[in-house]
Amino acid sequence: MKRLQNRISGSRFALPVTAVYSLAAWLGMCAICGRTYAELAVFAMSAYLMAELNNRNALIRMYSRMVSCSFLVLGTMAAPAIGRLEVFAVQLCFIAAYLLLFASYQDKRAQGRMFYAFMFIGAASAVCPPSLLFVPVLWVLAATNLMAMSWRNFWASAIGLITPYWFIAGYCAITGDMTIPLRLADSFTQAMDTARHMPEPGALVSFAVTLLAAVTGAVHFMRNSYKDKIRTRMLYELLIATASFTAIFYAALPQFAEYMTAILIVNASVLAGHFFALTNTRLTNIAFMLFTMLAVAATAFNIMSHIPTANNLSPWSLL
Repeated sequence: MKRLQNRISGSRFALPVTAVYSLAAWLGMCAICGRTYAELAVFAMSAYLMAELNNRNALIRMYSRMVSCSFLVLGTMAAPAIGRLEVFAVQLCFIAAYLLLFASYQDKRAQGRMFYAFMFIGAASAVCPPSLLFVPVLWVLAATNLMAMSWRNFWASAIGLITPYWFIAGYCAITGDMTIPLRLADSFTQAMDTARHMPEPGALVSFAVTLLAAVTGAVHFMRNSYKDKIRTRMLYELLIATASFTAIFYAALPQFAEYMTAILIVNASVLAGHFFALTNTRLTNIAFMLFTMLAVAATAFNIMSHIPTANNLSPWSLL
C-alpha cells in the first residue's frame, strides 16, 4: 500500500516542487530579511552537490530525490537564523569534501581525492576554526569505514589541509595586506573562548528540528541497515558518526552554533531522506506529515523573527 509519504518520496515532481518552494522562500528572505543573492547562489550550489552526492553513491536503494528535498527544506528553514555567506561557504566545503571522500572508498591510492577533500576542510577552517576538529574524526573514518587510509593518502590529506593557508600567506606576502591573518587570529581566539554564548531562538529552533531529523533517520537506519549494501552501510555510519560529533561540538562551542547547524543539515538531509523514502507504515506517514508541517512552521517563525522593524525590534514583540 502506497501512502502519501511514499507517493511524494518516489515522485519525479518532488524535487521540482520543493525547489520552487525553496526559491520562493529565499526570494522572500532576500527581499525582507537581509539575505543576499550571493548566499542564495552558494546555497543553490550546495543543493546541486547534494543531488550529486545522492546520485553517485546510490544512498537510497530506490528512485527518490528525498535527500535533495530534505536538504532544501532544512536549509531554507535555517537560512534566516544562520544564513551568512561564510556559513553557507563552510557548508558547501563539507559537501564537496564528502563527495570526494565517498569516491575514495576502498582506494588506498586516492591521493588526489584525499588532497582535495581535506583542502575543502582546510578552506572551511579558515572561516570556522572548529572545522579542524573534524579532521581526526575523518581520518579515523577514512581508515575504518572508507578503508582508504594509507600513508600516501594520509600525507596527501595533510598537505591538502594546509594548502588554503599557503594561498592566504602568498596573497598577504604579495599585497602586504595583514588584515586576513588578523581576522584568522581573531577567529581562533574566539574558538578558544570558554565564555558561554547562547544562540538566538531561531538558531535553536533550526538546530532542534535538524537534530530531530538526524536522530530519527539514524535510528531507522541502524534498525534496517542489513537491507543496504555494505558500501552504503559504511557511508551512513560515517554520516552518523560525524553528525554525532557535530552535535557535541555545537554544545561545546555555542559561539559557532550557526556553522555547526549548517554542517549538521548536510548529514541530517541524507539520514532523513533515507527514512522518508524507505518506510511505509501509518506511523511513519504521520511522522512525515508532522515533520513537513514542523519545518514549514519553523521557516515561518525564522522569517518573522528576522524581519527588520523601524526600532530594530522583532515583529513578535508587536503581538
